[in-house]
Parts: sequence; C-alpha cells; structure tokens
Amino acid sequence: MPSFPSEEWFQAVQTVYNADSSLHSGGGGACDCVAGFRVGSEYYRIIFQGLECQEVGQSSESDLEDADFIIEMEAATWRSMLEDIQAHGKASSRFTLNSIDMGSEDSIARSPIDDQYRQDLFYRYNQNFQDFFDASSRIESTFK
Repeated sequence: MPSFPSEEWFQAVQTVYNADSSLHSGGGGACDCVAGFRVGSEYYRIIFQGLECQEVGQSSESDLEDADFIIEMEAATWRSMLEDIQAHGKASSRFTLNSIDMGSEDSIARSPIDDQYRQDLFYRYNQNFQDFFDASSRIESTFK
C-alpha cells in the first residue's frame, strides 16, 4: 500500500489515471505541461502529455526550474484533500484544487521562473490535475 507522499504513490495514481479514459475529460482532455508539486518539504515532478500522465517522480525544487508551475500546499492540506477524495470517490466542492486555491490568500500555484503565462497553465488544465488526484480514490493509501 503506497504512502502519500512518495514516488510509489504518484506512480500508482498514474497507472489508474492512464488506464481510465473517463478521467481524461478535463480541459477538453488534452493536457501538455510539466507540473511540480510541493507536499510539505517534498517535491514531485509530473509530465502530462496529451491524454496521459507520461512521467512522475520525486524531485528537488532546483530540478523544477523547467516546470510550468508548482502547486504548493502543506502536507495537512494535501492529506485533507486526499482523505476527502477517498471518502467520496472524488473531491467534494470544499476540497478541489480550485476551491483550495480560491480559499487561499495567495495562489497555490507559482511559476518557478516568474512566468505568468506558464503559471496560468495551472488554471487552464486545473480539471486535468483534479482528475489525476481523484484517481487516487481507487488506490489504498496511507499517509506519512
């Protein structure tokens, strides 16, 4: 059983996400970007291309300089979102990436090189990322 956050957990979600085309409806389906995710003090890199998540892996902040954006949340916020997803099969309205972002004083997404155009890809493809995390409802997870 994979533990969140870990490379193993992201890979398990990637497998579920790529295997189910019903999860590829967000943003018109296609998503092309390099996304970084900060969970507490850990970083992960995910590459979306077309209708699939092509690559996932643990990273460092300095290795994410080519990312279009980095979604940054504290581990407790990630855990609340993922527990909600597991309880409901998908994020309820209070625990979507979009609602968490809108409820935050600052955006949860930032550009590592201060490029607003690339940071805006978070908003353009937001539903794709939500679909990816909603796929975690289909794997048994523990939390660090």
